[in-house]
Amino acid sequence: MSKPSEELAQLRAQGLERVLHPLESPAGVRVIRNGKTLWNFASNDYLGLASHPAIAESFIEGIKKFGAGSTASRLICGTLAPHLQLEASLAEAKQSQAALTFSSGFATALGIIPAAVGKNDFVLLDKLSHACLIDAAKLSGATIRVFPHNDLAKLKSLLASIRAKSADAQILVATESVFSMDGTICPLSNLLDVVEAFDAMLLLDEAHGFGVLGPSGMGLAEQENVAHRITFQMGTLSKAAGLSGAYVCASQDWIQLLINKARPFIYSTAPPAAIAHATLASLQIIRSQQGNAHRNKLRQNIASLTGSDSQIPIIPHILGSNEAALIAADTLNDAGFLVPAIRYPTVPRNTARLRISLSAAHPHEAIASMRAALMP
Repeated sequence: MSKPSEELAQLRAQGLERVLHPLESPAGVRVIRNGKTLWNFASNDYLGLASHPAIAESFIEGIKKFGAGSTASRLICGTLAPHLQLEASLAEAKQSQAALTFSSGFATALGIIPAAVGKNDFVLLDKLSHACLIDAAKLSGATIRVFPHNDLAKLKSLLASIRAKSADAQILVATESVFSMDGTICPLSNLLDVVEAFDAMLLLDEAHGFGVLGPSGMGLAEQENVAHRITFQMGTLSKAAGLSGAYVCASQDWIQLLINKARPFIYSTAPPAAIAHATLASLQIIRSQQGNAHRNKLRQNIASLTGSDSQIPIIPHILGSNEAALIAADTLNDAGFLVPAIRYPTVPRNTARLRISLSAAHPHEAIASMRAALMP
């Protein structure tokens, strides 16, 4: 087994070492890093709610009412009224029977998948699925099959093969509504037709769709009016919602089973009730006319930068090599823009890229400057 120093040297040689670059300012659309003021095109604050005054006031109010910490896991004495109120509101908003909140999206996936399937079952993953889905599938002990990105014909073939040999096995298909590094959307309605034809379950990760898509910002499931057909709707509260944490919405029975089997939920101290209290305020804004105004502004910014009618605020510029992506990111930094270079293992080898993410909070000046900087 190699030493840490040897592994680090290898990562550096491959252009794959990561280091922390702390900000010297709040993480808004205008940030300071290494003493330099930059337009921030790196964050997932799609609606600009991370700095919304009403949400900040609700956070402060929550601390005053419920304290800074929850002191224990949810099953001991860490469940407070805001946790239950948030879960009820999420379930209603996502057209589901019940909901459960977790400390992060990663913890949510690690809770759901090993609780839903085991060693005699199967998990089918889109090739571009997030690491949390992949790691959770491995942890479950189920047999894993991977289908090419959004390839429903291959998914159908895999499901048919599995069902022919394992009529009684649980099969879970896991995918994302909006893929975080590519900005692509899954063909949700057609995918559900395939999943249902083989009596499989669907886990849909709406991390990058929540707040952005749908008439009230409740994601692709709401936009396509198929929420009632999805076994598990998960998503994060750290992107468009502007806070932290995550959720899963499902049937009452599934949520009750997760309370009893989801190890990240059972064995973690509950997220502070103040965060749940603030998230209720964020959820209310997202679903309101104000939320619609934020989504409209976001789409205007997308159109201004890309010239398209896309609803997705993730714009990848694939450059191929790690060196090319790092040089491009440094060049943009010198020009006054914070844009991350995304490399393996976050994306497949030889597809290193710049990942530009837009926010409703970006002013016209920032969008116009970024557009000019990207022109050859």
